[in-house]
Amino acid sequence: MNTIEHRLTELEAKVAFQDETIEILNEELKAHQQQLAKMKRQTELLAEKLKEAQQPSLMSQIQEPPPPHY
Repeated sequence: MNTIEHRLTELEAKVAFQDETIEILNEELKAHQQQLAKMKRQTELLAEKLKEAQQPSLMSQIQEPPPPHY
């Protein structure tokens, strides 16, 4: 019986260690997912700003008359 109790104790310790490791990995995964979502949104915003910068603005579309000395 002593051997079975010892093996059971070892298995319980392993399971407890695995549970702790899984929880730590889960927290890390959540942090990485949040960071990835934030970076994705920043990339989308930068892409929008780049598109806006490449489009001619209304002011540049309006032709100014040449200066009077022409």
